[in-house]
Amino acid sequence: MRLHVSMTAQLDADTAMGPVTLKVGDLDAMTAYYRDAVQLRVLSEGPGSVTLGRGTTAVMVLEHAPELKHASPRDAGLFHTAILFDSEEALAAAVYSVAQRYPNTFTGSSDHLVSKAFYFTDPEGNGVELYWDRDRSQWSWVHGQLEMGTLYLDPNAFLQEHLTEAAVADPLIGGARVGHVHLQVGDVASARDFYVDKLGFEQTTEIPGSALFVSAGGYHHHMAMNTWNSRGAGPRLPALGLGRIDIDVPTTEDVGALTERMRHFGIDTRDDGQTVSFDDPWANLIRVQAVGS
Repeated sequence: MRLHVSMTAQLDADTAMGPVTLKVGDLDAMTAYYRDAVQLRVLSEGPGSVTLGRGTTAVMVLEHAPELKHASPRDAGLFHTAILFDSEEALAAAVYSVAQRYPNTFTGSSDHLVSKAFYFTDPEGNGVELYWDRDRSQWSWVHGQLEMGTLYLDPNAFLQEHLTEAAVADPLIGGARVGHVHLQVGDVASARDFYVDKLGFEQTTEIPGSALFVSAGGYHHHMAMNTWNSRGAGPRLPALGLGRIDIDVPTTEDVGALTERMRHFGIDTRDDGQTVSFDDPWANLIRVQAVGS
């Protein structure tokens, strides 16, 4: 039976990001960073791989690939993985933990109006954002575009206000998951064509000519793409860093509809009914999986 699919369909409003897979050179060191500093639990281990998260929610999958080298900072690939915490207390606990254990990895902090975010770099140079969302009732939409800013956020003042003794004693408080994934790409027009027109995200805002923010269901962004370091970059070669981005959709019907749509656009897909995988224009591997029925 062939599915009837609208080629202008959008992703389901309940779409969310799944774990991010990183190819790493030093599995032990990278596991220690995400476990001991970011405060994720080891959920499972296999030959050459470790999955970390909170509760039953996977956040990072680390795959040992010592044969690979680091890419150039100007290549396409991962800008940062953004880990979303469910309270300011939980965010403060994680920020304090990273700052205590890896003090030289902090790169900045910002109030984005929709969220409060702290930025770090892991031991192999991958960007990491730790953040908390304001309630959607506090977000502002103007002419179909979401208002996001980059306001100064004093990290010490944030910790003084939100870090509790209980959180210092047990920083594994609350939930955490991948809130969004930010990529560096060769050009914004190609990113919009792929992620909005083909994959089915909606544009929420943009920085004209340099960055695009997209989401499903009115979230501020599930994915972002910028050209700040990588303008003109072509497809990636095998390298340390981003291995795969997982996107979770509610049902197998969503996977089937997306598979039909991507094939209609001539995108090479690999699917097994539960998941469909494909590359974006910069050879970033995307896997979309059904998490419900």
